[in-house]
Amino acid sequence: MTKYAAAKPAPYWRETVTNPVTAAPLDGDIACDLAIVGGGFSGLWSALKARERMPDARIVVLECGQMGNAASGRNGGFCAPSISHGVSNAVARWPDEAEALVRLGRENLDGLEADLDTYTIDAEFEREGKLNVAATPWQAAGLRDMHAAYARFGIKTELLEGAALDARFDTPRYHAGLFEPNYALVNPAKLVDGLAKTAIARGVQIFEDTKVTGLRNTGGGVRLMTAAGTITAAQAILATNAAVPLLRRLRPSIIPIFDYTLMSEPLTGAQLKAIGWQGRYGIADSGNQFHYFRKTADNRILWGGYDAVYHYGSGRGEELHHRDVTYTRIEANFRDAFPALGDIGFTHRWGGIIDTSARLTAFVGTAMGGRVAYAAGFSGQGVAATRFGALTMLDRLEGKDTERTRLKMLRSSAVPFPPEPLRSFGIKWAQRDLAREDATGHRSLFLKTLDRFNIGFGS
Repeated sequence: MTKYAAAKPAPYWRETVTNPVTAAPLDGDIACDLAIVGGGFSGLWSALKARERMPDARIVVLECGQMGNAASGRNGGFCAPSISHGVSNAVARWPDEAEALVRLGRENLDGLEADLDTYTIDAEFEREGKLNVAATPWQAAGLRDMHAAYARFGIKTELLEGAALDARFDTPRYHAGLFEPNYALVNPAKLVDGLAKTAIARGVQIFEDTKVTGLRNTGGGVRLMTAAGTITAAQAILATNAAVPLLRRLRPSIIPIFDYTLMSEPLTGAQLKAIGWQGRYGIADSGNQFHYFRKTADNRILWGGYDAVYHYGSGRGEELHHRDVTYTRIEANFRDAFPALGDIGFTHRWGGIIDTSARLTAFVGTAMGGRVAYAAGFSGQGVAATRFGALTMLDRLEGKDTERTRLKMLRSSAVPFPPEPLRSFGIKWAQRDLAREDATGHRSLFLKTLDRFNIGFGS
């Protein structure tokens, strides 16, 4: 019997924030030096890093709803040392700059941790590692390949089987593991709140419930239209990620993929001991359809992923944030992975949107004569990578030639998704073949063809 239905249909994270920051809506026309559209990770990092570079500028953030209520407050808080959706993706798609991508990803996580310390942001940052686990022989082989690939770049990992794996995580579902020490977790709502409070304390103006409906080039700057007033800015940053892009030409570059999550009741010490999960590291399994899971500060288990759901026509409606068939499926997978926990219940359930690009990594560019910068397509890896994207957007607005701005990964255009109905047809075909690969270990000709053209699908 399922128990998810008794859970509160809302993200757990927001309830952990004491006295969350709020901001009034825009009321009237204003002018500024930099307007930032979007009040999630990407927009708030952009605001904070812009303030470091421009101490006297008027910086404005425009959020259509409440800060952190979209993807930035609905994720699992996995904070990766990567800007390229992992080492393997970097090697496969950008072999000539893979070494730089891996290094810059690790440096970005170092920089994020240093920023939290500098600004005394309590985001429950824990750099305790990540355990990747395998349920099949071919997934275990994939972990061995990952181990070798990581070693090529000097990244320490530890292969685990038998008693060594049980000491990290004891469940009959998984038979092999790869532990990577350099990986972090955060509380995403506390990170959003901390970034916002820090930005406001440094003079950044934030307006919530202020939807930008249009963007125009004025020749000497840009004009952003809202129902409550017009913002005239010298420059602008578009940090809307999974929302419909304001720049029409970007709309085929991303698709909204829905991801769903269950949050368990707090576990007792005896329950944690029964599943052998004593450390504070996060865990993810190795299938194409994969689960990611972690502990909260009060030892609940966040259990997310597996279903990556695309709705016809790139639907983003609020009603799509809940899906009973997916909750039922992921609860069954939870029971299978944690038989020692019996019929433990769930306190929260929710869905969120991932801005997925066809290459699974972000892209950064400019428009309107270099006065507008944008970043999107983080594909479920944006908790840390949005900081890097923010820095790159600011570099581009300043016209700087930096290692970030020279990266082919960020400068190259994402392969556009086809229009409907081809879009839905292709996604369903790919999902079917990915599930078949999970079950058999064999990659289809269709997926191999996509690989050849550096086109992927995932979350």
